[in-house]
Amino acid sequence: MKETRVSSSYTSNDLLSSLNGEDARRSLNYQTIAQSAEEVGEVQNAPALSMGPYLISSGQTKLLDAISVYSQRGTQYDQLRLLFMNSTALRIWREMGQRPWVIGAQHRPPSTALLTFGVPFSE
Repeated sequence: MKETRVSSSYTSNDLLSSLNGEDARRSLNYQTIAQSAEEVGEVQNAPALSMGPYLISSGQTKLLDAISVYSQRGTQYDQLRLLFMNSTALRIWREMGQRPWVIGAQHRPPSTALLTFGVPFSE
């Protein structure tokens, strides 16, 4: 069982969700996933390399136009890479056996993040 880690990156979006309840949480389309240096070193932990083959082998290619994954370099050893996944991507990631460390949520990925797999964010 994975240990629960408390993130020091609790954001104003997290506070907004806790104050406004479920309505605010629905608008937070992207979950922020932190990956440590060890996780980044394993190829299977890169959605751009592992998610496509998984979707093909599991017969779920129709989801390719619903998945959106952005990434950004982190600044800490335990958060070396940040992934921003929409709900479909996160569901598939977990289905693949990954155990993501969710450290936050936001409406859209930051402008500094790069699309690494799937389709771009749109409103």
